Amino acid sequence: MRGGLSRAALLLAAIVSYGHGAGGASLTVDRLLLLVPDDVSLTGPNVELWSDAASEEGLHLVAMHDSEFVRPVFARTAAAGVILPDAIHQKTSDAFVAAIHQFVAGGGKLMLVYDAAALSLEGRYALGRSRLSDLAGVNYCLYDALREKTIQWSGVGGDTAAVRELDIPPGKYYPIDDRSMAKPQASSGGGVPEVRLRSYNYGDLKYPSFVTSGNYSGKVLLRSDAGIVAGEHAYEKGTVLFVNLPLAYLKGNTDGLMLHVFLKYFAEHMLALPYLMPVPDGIGGLVLNWHIDSNAAIGPLVDLRSWRPLQEQGPYSIHATAGPDDTAFGDHRGFDIEHNRLSQELIRQFAQQGSQVGSHGGWLHDYFSSHVDSGNPKDLEPLLLWNKTALEQVTGKPVVEYSAPSGNQPPWVTEWLESHGFLAYYYTGNMGMGPTQGYRNGLREGQHLWSFPILQLDRAASFEEMKAEGYSSQEILNWLKAVAEFAVDRRTVRLVYFHPPGILPYKKVVFRWLEATGRLRKAGRFRWYTMAALATFLNARKQVDWEVSPEGRSLKLTAAHPQDLEHQAWWFPAAKFSQLQVVHGSATVVREEGGWRVVAGSGKQLELQAELVR
Repeated sequence: MRGGLSRAALLLAAIVSYGHGAGGASLTVDRLLLLVPDDVSLTGPNVELWSDAASEEGLHLVAMHDSEFVRPVFARTAAAGVILPDAIHQKTSDAFVAAIHQFVAGGGKLMLVYDAAALSLEGRYALGRSRLSDLAGVNYCLYDALREKTIQWSGVGGDTAAVRELDIPPGKYYPIDDRSMAKPQASSGGGVPEVRLRSYNYGDLKYPSFVTSGNYSGKVLLRSDAGIVAGEHAYEKGTVLFVNLPLAYLKGNTDGLMLHVFLKYFAEHMLALPYLMPVPDGIGGLVLNWHIDSNAAIGPLVDLRSWRPLQEQGPYSIHATAGPDDTAFGDHRGFDIEHNRLSQELIRQFAQQGSQVGSHGGWLHDYFSSHVDSGNPKDLEPLLLWNKTALEQVTGKPVVEYSAPSGNQPPWVTEWLESHGFLAYYYTGNMGMGPTQGYRNGLREGQHLWSFPILQLDRAASFEEMKAEGYSSQEILNWLKAVAEFAVDRRTVRLVYFHPPGILPYKKVVFRWLEATGRLRKAGRFRWYTMAALATFLNARKQVDWEVSPEGRSLKLTAAHPQDLEHQAWWFPAAKFSQLQVVHGSATVVREEGGWRVVAGSGKQLELQAELVR
């Protein structure tokens, strides 16, 4: 946009109208607008990753060019909130900056991300500070004073209440103790334990953010040595969620957690939007992923058959490297599914009990892991096929799940999986997230293939690693129980994995954990899921066509699916909705703490009326 005074005046008037909407409609619709410069495609990868994230979080996001946003006709269309994204929206005119100010001042809700509007149309930083510093509530983009130190890499953390309010799972933040496991409260700062965001294997997770200065009068969500990393700040009649992190860059390069948690926070805590839940029937749970590497797992697997609490629950995702060798061809250290009758018996039993048997790499665990990056894919692809085929011959069922030995999965493996009918794979990127469509180098990997990031306890993810890092049995138990409670409270899914030899020393810990999950399961609040079952559900969920429209002081939800809506579920927060009624179709409405869970029954269509809180 390169408008003069008349253009700026038009833009200001349109944005103010847009923010209010006719008859208060902007308070009832659920659309999030992602503002995109006119010279950026609405279907490009930098926009697609935002759309994918919103879809996975069950939200409606619409990408819109700046010029469309400010046209007068759009004053009659309402939106719940506006997102000014990083990376693609660095350069903006003074007129557009003024319009964004007017939108928020008039009562609008804005999610302001990192370097959005940091530069003029000529590519220069503003004098002194960002032109949006007053909206953010803190001074940033201090290029005149700091030059090459304008952006700083630092560890990130905050008080436990704020971190949990962001839906960051236990273990991704650390330490974990009785206080940090408590249900999240409004962040107050006084007497609340401080925690840090942590990285698998490496300790403190470091992120780039603009150095900030000045007193921040808003609600601090995250901070670092550079200053405010994220916070919620009131500006006149509106509110701004300032996220001082390159969210799009991080998601595009295997770290999507931050984009997802702030998008969800904006929608849930600041806008109280209804959303389509990411789990069947809105019941949270866990995926327990077993990795069988070699014949060293056979004895432990036999022992695990006597662990009654483990056998009574499930189903689980159990993945095996099936070949006769492990480190090198001919070493005879493999699980040897084709010739070892006990290996065959174990795998058949898992499948008969309802667990999903999947592939753990290609034929030789250590060999495949050490060659998957450096070797020729054409030489290694047969190993993947042999592994898949051998397991299918034993179970009589298709193998559609995969886990990479040592977590090492280059893009060619993901491409192979999609082309051979796999639905899901365990993943060491995007740690802390639920099932997600993977991005790497800014591009989505696959169309129907879901990655399942592992969940860590601080620096460790497997029991062997926890032992080596010196975590106590009590701390491991605290984490496992906190993870289950997190999944239940947030109505989501996370993946925990182990190796059979590594779990044996922790029998008492696992039994106490399973006692807790068993109680939650009996109460109907928790489920064990397999990767394949969830991936199938999520692919069906992508076909749900639903919308929300205002009707006076109520809201109408209409939903449709080409096959069946059964098990799809929506959440309606009590902060915004007082009563819900099924108008057409089959659904169950359950009143729970904080809102309503609406679970669709069998049928292709559903209509629901929700009364707004007066």
